[in-house]
Amino acid sequence: MNENEISYLVRKCIFNVYNELGPGLLESIYKKILIYELEENGLDVQSEVLLPVLYDKKQFNVNFKLDLLVENKVILELKSVKSLEDIHFKQLYTYLKLSNKKLGLLVNFNTTNILDGVKRVVNNL
Repeated sequence: MNENEISYLVRKCIFNVYNELGPGLLESIYKKILIYELEENGLDVQSEVLLPVLYDKKQFNVNFKLDLLVENKVILELKSVKSLEDIHFKQLYTYLKLSNKKLGLLVNFNTTNILDGVKRVVNNL
């Protein structure tokens, strides 16, 4: 599957989780339930993936952690905040660049409409 096909399935899973649980819970709860939902839909999911930083041809283990990596292609950055801020988008974009991935989804579960809470961030897609 390509990134867009994965994204379509991931969004379906996000909607299922949101429709069942609603807004206002902790990010950690959404993460556990979303992992279950993604795996039930046949997707490979890795959680808390360590992301090193390359600088001057050297690798630095600075403990960046991707919330979720789906099918080794799409990064999910999960939030449960009042509103998404510019820094959240920049953070995901930096993760995409550092990992050489093309697509990320920034998801805020603390919203009255989950359609407004899912944002695509791309890196050379």
